Amino acid sequence: MTGVSESRPVEAGVEATTTVEATAKTGSVSEIGAPANADLRNTLVLVVFTAVTNLADGVTKVVLPLLAVRLTHSPMQVTGVALTLTLPWLLTALHIGAVVDRLDRRRLVIAANAMRVVAVTGLLIAVAAGKESIPLLYGAGLALGIAEVVALTAAAALVPAAVTSAGRDRVNSWMTAAETACNEFCGPFVGGALVATGYVFALTSSSFAYLATLLLPLLLLGRFRPTRSAGATALPGRAEIAAGMRFLWRSPLLRTMALTLTVLCLCWGAWLGLIPLFVTQESKVGAVAYGLVLSGLGIGGLAGAVSTVPLNRLFGRRWVMFADLMGTFAMVGVPVVTANPVALGVSAFLGGLGGTLWAVNARTLSQQLVPPELMGRFHAAWRLLSWGALPIGSAIVGGLAEVVGLRTAFLPFAIATALLVVPFFRVITAEAVAGAEATLTPPQTAAAQSAAQSGVD
Repeated sequence: MTGVSESRPVEAGVEATTTVEATAKTGSVSEIGAPANADLRNTLVLVVFTAVTNLADGVTKVVLPLLAVRLTHSPMQVTGVALTLTLPWLLTALHIGAVVDRLDRRRLVIAANAMRVVAVTGLLIAVAAGKESIPLLYGAGLALGIAEVVALTAAAALVPAAVTSAGRDRVNSWMTAAETACNEFCGPFVGGALVATGYVFALTSSSFAYLATLLLPLLLLGRFRPTRSAGATALPGRAEIAAGMRFLWRSPLLRTMALTLTVLCLCWGAWLGLIPLFVTQESKVGAVAYGLVLSGLGIGGLAGAVSTVPLNRLFGRRWVMFADLMGTFAMVGVPVVTANPVALGVSAFLGGLGGTLWAVNARTLSQQLVPPELMGRFHAAWRLLSWGALPIGSAIVGGLAEVVGLRTAFLPFAIATALLVVPFFRVITAEAVAGAEATLTPPQTAAAQSAAQSGVD
């Protein structure tokens, strides 16, 4: 993939002149991806890497808080562990995005996994020696959080170079399925089972999982290091970050998608934050029923991952993305009217289904519209707006619940989701989506394909 096409449709939400101007200012980058016949191999490598690392992530996110509970009864100190795992998205995402647009993205993914191995192994040694402490858990959590930012941002940025346009729906669907199944389902379940065996065994398993996939990205065919065009000058880090933010904001389609996702993530944060208390107090059921309600998210997510491509063919990408608005509305709206656990489980399924349908299609559209030299900064800004809204939603709904009660606390989020319908249909039009889908990756030259096949950075 080279440069940015000046013929990119205005309907797709990216004005060609603005895009070319931004590319020139940031230092144009020409990136050689893999040949078309490498799509299946690269897809399998990315999916396996995503599955195993997310399984290990799911285990460590269970182990660390449980270790904290063993060390202290302070709610603030225990919740601090969870905070260290997510805080890097707020503090480092934009800067890491700029780094991803400068360095080899495959090597960054490997470096992130090496960082995970060091963090988990260090904690393992401390636990085995009986030297674990809250500060050590915070340090491990921050290291794992930063590694997650690097890994996810770099992996998202290298997908367009690893897989051609025709295969991106498939790779995004499979990667999303792997994330959902391993991080939300298998990871916590396996983590709980391993902790029952012993913390040392649980941490050892996570360390070996990270180690097993450490060099797996080297199996990817192609080159994934952005190279600057002749005569292009690098800008200071802040200027490059600003360029990525400007690109996102100047594209009506991408901007509306990002802001829509921000509101949806606020609703998800609110639901995840309050639903444990809601189910136990309003529904008056035990832990097993709560687990079943929560599992609706993951089941819906898996259903969405396997059905995105056929649903896109039947209804079109735009209507499939709209399903996320309906699913999220159901998820936060049902608790307003009923505490029936079956209804809550069904609404969670619809929320998980819509969330995955949106994620797969949003990734594919952004990979079509965002030039290679901005992929790292774009995805960092995108994740900052979305994932950064999760804790905010939890904080807001907690305050509302104290004042107006558990059921009514969900109402503002249901209203906010309903209001998203207006900007969605005004900006995310059929023409805009069709324009983005028509933005095909330029074919590689024979020389570029030869270099991609023979050169492994």
